[in-house]
Amino acid sequence: MIKNITPYKILVIEDNPGDFAIIEEYLHEEFLKPVIHQVSTFKEAKLLLAGIKMYFDVILLDLSLPDRSGMELISEMITLSLDCPIIVLTGYADISFSVKSLSLGISDYLLKDDLSSVPLYKSILYSIERKKTLSTLEESEKRYSDLFHLSPQPMWVFELDTLRFLDVNDAAIKHYGYTREEFLQMTIDQLVLEEDIEKLNQIITASKQQEQFFFRGVISHKTKSGATIYVEIHSNKILFKARQARLSLVSDVTERIKYIKAIEKQNEKLQEISWIQSHVVRAPLARMMGIVNLIKDLKVVTPEGSQLLKHFDESATELDNVIRDIANKSHQISIDNLIV
Repeated sequence: MIKNITPYKILVIEDNPGDFAIIEEYLHEEFLKPVIHQVSTFKEAKLLLAGIKMYFDVILLDLSLPDRSGMELISEMITLSLDCPIIVLTGYADISFSVKSLSLGISDYLLKDDLSSVPLYKSILYSIERKKTLSTLEESEKRYSDLFHLSPQPMWVFELDTLRFLDVNDAAIKHYGYTREEFLQMTIDQLVLEEDIEKLNQIITASKQQEQFFFRGVISHKTKSGATIYVEIHSNKILFKARQARLSLVSDVTERIKYIKAIEKQNEKLQEISWIQSHVVRAPLARMMGIVNLIKDLKVVTPEGSQLLKHFDESATELDNVIRDIANKSHQISIDNLIV
């Protein structure tokens, strides 16, 4: 028979020497080198766990000790054990009591009369592994909580079915002006301006139909003070406390939107200037150049006049090129502004 080689530290709280001897024998049958520590009273257990603060992988607890017993013993042991799993060993088959003890946080409830090495071994391993899994899950939830609540950017979670806020971080509270309690009484559409309600409805519908796991886009919001802001939303579907929800990261892009609108307005003016330069200014210039050519064709100009016409024509051509250059640069600035 292959024994488990992990040197688990096991605390056995048992006042009956005969029962402890049997438990010890069962443990040695399944574990190669178990580190077994035995106490016979609650006071001794408390000294180890709260006073000396010894660490154990699992605690085997008899429910009938000289100084504590029953539910009172279970409650105090759970407080003392912290993250250590507790397996109750008892001689009394009370179903309602066992269910209640499990609901308080006991890992398992075994009857001494039905006990053997294999079920005890399985219970110990399952209890230890279950505790590890729960600890990993709790650590993961803590990391999520820290990332969520300590984020400098506004974040929230809202339920897909009701659109109600399920959680909101401090940055969102500060940015929007609502208290946490006010947020948790609101729905996501109460933040959205009327002009973007249809956009929100489309996003929610797509999310419910499993068509859109991730969303990124700009939408208009209003703060508690009534101010209009534009925000870029990065949103993912998540399962939050057994509810279908969306986790949203919010970036305020109001200043960027204002800048873009200012650039667009400037571009309109530049395009207007470019049109005036290309059409209004160049039109009379073109007529002047045409008149010069007409005079040349009539051949009624003296040599001195021809020289003057030549200079006039060259100056008009040069001015036409300058106007074209200005118009082209105005057009290019408009394009560059749009790219920015």
